[in-house]
Amino acid sequence: MNDACMQALGSYEGGRMLYLGFGTGVGSAFISDGVIVPLAVGHLKLWEGETFDHYLSRDGLTRHGKKRWRQAVVEAVAMLKGLLFADYVVLGGGNAEEIKELPENCRRGGNHNAYYGGLRMWEDHDDREASRLKVVPRVETESA
Repeated sequence: MNDACMQALGSYEGGRMLYLGFGTGVGSAFISDGVIVPLAVGHLKLWEGETFDHYLSRDGLTRHGKKRWRQAVVEAVAMLKGLLFADYVVLGGGNAEEIKELPENCRRGGNHNAYYGGLRMWEDHDDREASRLKVVPRVETESA
């Protein structure tokens, strides 16, 4: 469980939820019916051969300015929401405050949700017979 997964779990209200955290980098996770899938969308190409991290990280906000950064947020949300068939998207992290108008079916999350995610995980662990949460393990790949 990384920090994005913890914030996602603390923000989760059922169904299929995408979490995007805008901080130093781009944190991401997807939850569908209690299955937590850590994502690494920061490495995906967004525009002009550059990655999500290039545009959506703290450095991207400084490099491109708020207007371009906000455009990148809207584009990234639309792309990933469609890809994952997400019912809703939670936007968190320190730079989420810079988003003036939230895209459709989005809500703002807060860093405090990581605490609630930890509580949910602990409660689920404590009730092993009725465990509801599943975390998809990260698959390590060998580089060629």
